[in-house]
Amino acid sequence: MARSARHSERQRRGPRPIGDALSALTEDLGIGRTLRQYDVITGWTRVVGEQVAKVTTPMRIDNGVLYVSVSTAPWRAELTMRRRDILEKIRRACPQAGVTDIRFR
Repeated sequence: MARSARHSERQRRGPRPIGDALSALTEDLGIGRTLRQYDVITGWTRVVGEQVAKVTTPMRIDNGVLYVSVSTAPWRAELTMRRRDILEKIRRACPQAGVTDIRFR
């Protein structure tokens, strides 16, 4: 589409809320999903609670798998047993992040 055609199309639509414009931009740049995954990392304490957050550090999300560093083996065992519950909390808090599994290390 030519530049002038895009410009006139934008004028017909009128101004958009900044949040909508930023969402569209991140999707156009291909970083929308990465930013939604980043919400899981930055919101970790809110999602899992203070007690779990004190002994864990979310490291990265790779192909839908969230990798979490755990400070001790007993905590790792406990969290592995609670994996499904934690995964459900993540899905409720950040439904578009695409987290499908968690690995505690």
